[in-house]
Amino acid sequence: MSESNQIIISLDNVHKIYPLGKTEVHAVKGVSFDITKGDFISIAGPSGSGKSTILNMIGCIDTPTEGSVVINGTKTSGMTDNEITRLRHRTLGFIFQSFNLIPVLDVYENIEFPLLLNAKTKGTKEERRQWIDFLIEEVGLTQWRNHRPNELSGGQRQRVAIARALVTKPLIVLADEPTANLDSTTGEAIIELMKKMNKDVGTTFIFSTHDQSIVDIADHVIRLKDGEIIYNDRKGRG
Repeated sequence: MSESNQIIISLDNVHKIYPLGKTEVHAVKGVSFDITKGDFISIAGPSGSGKSTILNMIGCIDTPTEGSVVINGTKTSGMTDNEITRLRHRTLGFIFQSFNLIPVLDVYENIEFPLLLNAKTKGTKEERRQWIDFLIEEVGLTQWRNHRPNELSGGQRQRVAIARALVTKPLIVLADEPTANLDSTTGEAIIELMKKMNKDVGTTFIFSTHDQSIVDIADHVIRLKDGEIIYNDRKGRG
């Protein structure tokens, strides 16, 4: 299998059931799909369709009630907390809707933080600094590198979150409604930036979204309704 067709995420008959009092909510119902390396994929659907639940299971934040999730060849069910932590550090980057930046750290320090959490971070201190500087320039924040989050606009904070997600050079970046708190102009700029990073760095991006502008430029679109897939198409790939 060529690298461009390498399957790095596979969901097989995944169900997720949440208890709600004396009843149960069947949030995801028998979902199966594959994601290949370098995809720019949109998991779309209205609120309550199950898209965030699926993103959380891919991110090992939640586990399926039934079925399997395989990330880069590793089946996530049955993994210990330490194994899940290592998988996240080595393979996954997260872009949260609420940014989740650390208020007392400046732009550079927020981006650097995931590297400090990983004791096995490769490269010298100077190489890491050069990589962080590169990311800061790529997201257009060079002149704000010493600013703290409360000194930045929403769009600038989202750019910091993108750079932080990329700093560990993850295979996969998960983005949960990344444009929900942004105006349309800023949102479009953010999506174009992520598309550029997808092309230049080769990172696989997976979006949970109802933003049509993301769906329009995605090269793989999965649509959900009531926890089931109603549409699954890889544009231009057959």
